[in-house]
Formats: sequence, C-alpha cells, structure tokens
Amino acid sequence: MTSIEQITKVVVPVAGMGTRLLPATKSQPKEMLPVGRRPVVQYVVEEMEGAGVKQILFVTGRKKTAIEDHFDADPELVRMLSAGGGYAQLEELAYTETEARFYYTRQSEPRGLADAVFHGREFIGQDHFVVALGDSIIKSRNGSSFMERMIAAHLASGAACTVAVEEVDPEDAYRYGIVRPAEGESEAGDFAVADLIEKPQPGTAPSNLAIAARYVFSPAIFDAIRRTAPDRKGELQLTDSIRLLIQLGEHVRAVRLRADERRYDIGNFESYFRAFIDFALDDEKYGYMVRQYVKRKARDL
Repeated sequence: MTSIEQITKVVVPVAGMGTRLLPATKSQPKEMLPVGRRPVVQYVVEEMEGAGVKQILFVTGRKKTAIEDHFDADPELVRMLSAGGGYAQLEELAYTETEARFYYTRQSEPRGLADAVFHGREFIGQDHFVVALGDSIIKSRNGSSFMERMIAAHLASGAACTVAVEEVDPEDAYRYGIVRPAEGESEAGDFAVADLIEKPQPGTAPSNLAIAARYVFSPAIFDAIRRTAPDRKGELQLTDSIRLLIQLGEHVRAVRLRADERRYDIGNFESYFRAFIDFALDDEKYGYMVRQYVKRKARDL
C-alpha cells in the first residue's frame, strides 16, 4: 500500500481543435458543446469533484477562453437574474460556487496528448495525479463514481500508472489505444497491463480493451514523456509514454468500466448525437417530455 492518502490534482487537456465537429466547433471549443443542459467539460469537472479531485489544470489552446469564462463567477449576471426574480436560473449557476480551484496553461502547438500532460509537470510536482480528457464523459447508472474507484485501485496497487479501459467491438479496435493484459488477468476488473499499442493495424490488436480517457499517474510519467519519440506527425502519444513506463520496469494497471458505466466520447457527430440523446432522455426536468416526443417520432418513421 502506498503512503499517499489521496489524489487531489487533475490535468484536463482541452487544446484539441475539434475539426471532426466542424462547423459547430469553428468558433467554440468542442468541450463546450452542450450535452443535455450542460457543456461536456462541466460533466468532467463534476466527475473530478465527486472523487475529491479539486485542483484542476486545464491545458488549453487557441479559441478556448470560453472554458475559463464558464467556470468563472459572473456577478453581473447574478445581479441581473436576482433583480428579475430569475431564481430558477440562479440555481443553474450553482456549479460556480465550488471548492474546486481552476488553473490554466496553454499548449501553443498541437504536439500530442503526452505533450499536453507534460505541460502540467510544475503544477503536479511530486504528487500522483489524474488525467481526464475534456471531451469524454463517464456516466454511471447507479450513481457510483468510477473515478473514485479508479483512484482507490491505483493507490492500493502502488502503480506508476493506472488506465481506464472499456470493451469495444474487435473490428473497431484499430481506432483506439489498446492494452494487452498480463497473462491470466484478462477477465479481471482491475488487472496488470503487459503492453499497450496506439491504434493497432486492423486484425492485430492484442485485446478489445480500449483506453477510456481517464488515467492516474505517478510523477514517473514525466520522465517517460521526456524519453518518448514523436510519431510520424511529430506528436507525442501518451500511449507510447505509458508503454515506455512498462519497458522501464514500472508497474502499470488497468481498471475496466463495469456494465453500468459508459464512456461518451464527444469526438464526432455520431457519438455527440448519441450522447445528447441519452442525456436528454435521462434529464430529471425535461426527460419525460423528450421521451414522449421520441416515441411519437418513432411511430412516424
């Protein structure tokens, strides 16, 4: 058991340009696209807060200031709503009244996810920390916290890295970073990782377990990133850095998403539409009306 009591810091990379979601992302970050009644990145922050991770570093890029504005208090808006009796709208701004602290740094060039994480090295110091991709939501049907479970597994194992994984269709494995479980551990919910590969060639994937946008690291990852060679595009892939950790003799583990846990990757319009529909149908305020509308539309098809 490691002596670390808790993990309180997270690096949230949000510098990507979101070109697969054009024209919607031409002038706004994809992380600010609404899913139901909240932008994508608000779900990510609430997930972190729920797991006790309240020091949040956003690694931003150009045209990302809307993210900073979203989490900033807006006294003028509050005064206007208060004066007009807009108390229901004021409740929607409660997320800005938080114990979380937000920090920002800029990744000026698109040099890959590992480079984005490396921008957080001074913020992290010698602490273990989380990396949560700002365009992916993890939702649990039973209200439990996947991130909390993942952090607990990381601390209990003393690993240098713990990755979240989800099962994908084997024919789609080439789209993801894929892990190879250690021998005899492929069915476990929490298991040692023998190897990883970023977007394997079709038919060559070592498993159908894809990395699912959440990581927990020790500071050892920064040395691995320093040693990571860029790919053909000149970018540093985080999967390659984690693979190097394994080659350096560090312990890497994975935690599998359960059947009632799902990742929503807001990376293209198909996945975005699915996410919006699911969250709208489940909305506690408007879900019933949306479900009735969908039923009527389905009868007309």
